[in-house]
Amino acid sequence: MAEADKKAGQIRVGEVEISGRAFLAPMAGISDAPFRTIAERYGAALVVSEMIASASLTSGMAEMQRKLRPSGRLPHVVQLAGNEEKWLVLGARMAADAGADIIDINLGCPSKKVTNGYAGSALMRVPDKALALIEAVIGAVDLPVTVKMRLGWNDQQINAPLIARLAEGAGVRMLVVHGRTRQQFYKGRARWEPVRDVVEAVSIPVVVNGDVVDTASARKALAASGAAAVMIGRGAQGQPWIVGQVNRGLTGRGVFCSPDKEELVDVIIGHYREILTTYGRELGVRVARKHLRWYLQRAGIGEPDIRQSSLLTLDDAERVIATVGEMLDFHFQSREVA
Repeated sequence: MAEADKKAGQIRVGEVEISGRAFLAPMAGISDAPFRTIAERYGAALVVSEMIASASLTSGMAEMQRKLRPSGRLPHVVQLAGNEEKWLVLGARMAADAGADIIDINLGCPSKKVTNGYAGSALMRVPDKALALIEAVIGAVDLPVTVKMRLGWNDQQINAPLIARLAEGAGVRMLVVHGRTRQQFYKGRARWEPVRDVVEAVSIPVVVNGDVVDTASARKALAASGAAAVMIGRGAQGQPWIVGQVNRGLTGRGVFCSPDKEELVDVIIGHYREILTTYGRELGVRVARKHLRWYLQRAGIGEPDIRQSSLLTLDDAERVIATVGEMLDFHFQSREVA
């Protein structure tokens, strides 16, 4: 990709145009439609569905259908994981029928549950197998296909450039590289410099991922890797607006400050209500708890105060909403007094 295109923040994935340089990462159990909707509203250039196990998707489970739901006006990117061609192919076709604009193949998930089934980052240990799966998905749908991966399985198997070349040769249109090996999981520092080897190995856009938490770290990641864009994962927990904030910083589209107290309350309560609508009240109140904890922690409220409030054990949705408002009111008032 030409430098001018990078600076302009225009990335083409097949026929899909992406305007911007900061994307929300797929995160299992986190980047569902309600979360993605907020990130999009605040200016993320692209958002990706949480990882979907393709075999489960094709069984028609309601949970998997929920994961296929688009979040808004941005291109709808569905990430699939699996290790069998037939299920990935059927999953890709179902995603296409559900309105997906891009199919992403997961070669990066480090969890034992996924890698023990020889999916996710375990596929980086068998490039030929990974290539066969990629080719099968590309042949099954008339949509651009992308791949998300890690540097390799471990420090002795740094093969991301090799897999990148194989993927590009098969027709993959964009790559995302997390700057850790599978054996690192999320420990240590993400290494952005080795991602440059992937950038130099292919002609398609490469996105750098791992430890990007703000505009400053995004700029460092781009400079070190030479990538076209950044992808933000855990850094967006409790602050889904950070993706848009980084996107504006990288593209020069104005300054965006974090929400003030009133807007923050609106975001949290709106998110909470949307989770209840999406999952139903009984499940929704449990799904929302991790998000509530992250929001309050980002606001500066300590874990002891969160636990003492009983917020994370309440099942009464209206009481939860009232408690969030009370905690934030008290916290911001205390800051003003100080």
